[in-house]
Amino acid sequence: MKWTRILQAPLWLLVPAMLLPYYWMAAGAFKTVAELLRQPPTLLPQAPTSRNFFNPDWAGTTADPTKLAGILQVQVEGHGFLRFYANSLLVTIVVTVVSLLAASLVAFVLTKRPFPGSRWLFRALLVSMMLPWEVTIVPNFVTVAQLGWINTYAALLVPGLAKAFVVFYFRQAMLSVPDELISAATLDGAGTLRIWWSVVLPMLRPALAAIAIPVAVGEWNNFLWPLLVVNDAATLTLPLQLGKMAGDLSFNPQSAAVLMAGSLLASLPAVVLFLVFQKQFVAGLQAGATKG
Repeated sequence: MKWTRILQAPLWLLVPAMLLPYYWMAAGAFKTVAELLRQPPTLLPQAPTSRNFFNPDWAGTTADPTKLAGILQVQVEGHGFLRFYANSLLVTIVVTVVSLLAASLVAFVLTKRPFPGSRWLFRALLVSMMLPWEVTIVPNFVTVAQLGWINTYAALLVPGLAKAFVVFYFRQAMLSVPDELISAATLDGAGTLRIWWSVVLPMLRPALAAIAIPVAVGEWNNFLWPLLVVNDAATLTLPLQLGKMAGDLSFNPQSAAVLMAGSLLASLPAVVLFLVFQKQFVAGLQAGATKG
């Protein structure tokens, strides 16, 4: 017990350090501009306000900090914050669902339906995992540009559908699926797709939850790739818009509180996702840790 507490001590020291930025963002979202820029700073909002989200006194562009647009009123070429939010949700949901289903099917074929050359294909996937993502940026961008996908949803969706690490993860998880179960389903007349969908996937629910969360959060927070392929307001994602607002702080420090409100709203899906699926996430990690 004594050693357990000693080993847990660094964890308890790290937790406040990790939570402090999020707390500062959440508190800043409800502070007035003057209070947010005050020195020394206040830990709690002295006069909580919701104007950073929606300001009823906003009357267009003005230097008056009390009349700045709330984050829900920010417009870029006629498109508002909710449009950017919807774009990010669309990309995150589609890429996460499709990439996980595709990767699990590939892993199933490699593991339970091997064919001549399947081992070499798996090794090629492992090699691709060793390449830094930055190495593939230019080839992917050139391909997207030649296909005419710049400023389209296809540019945001298609390149993220193939994830070698997810294939590797599912392949390792499927090693625990008994071959006898697959053989029994085959004898019952089930085809490959039927076995994958009705037999294998239900057994991999913890693994699905464990890998879905980091994949979804990664897509939700993706900034660099959308920055390269999107500059039209209609297809802007949330990280891009918040990044543009952060760049404007040097010209208009008064918008810091509005940016805090936007960042708080942007963080909610990831937080809710983890809170809802934390049991499955932990179970998936534990199952993966115990597999040989």
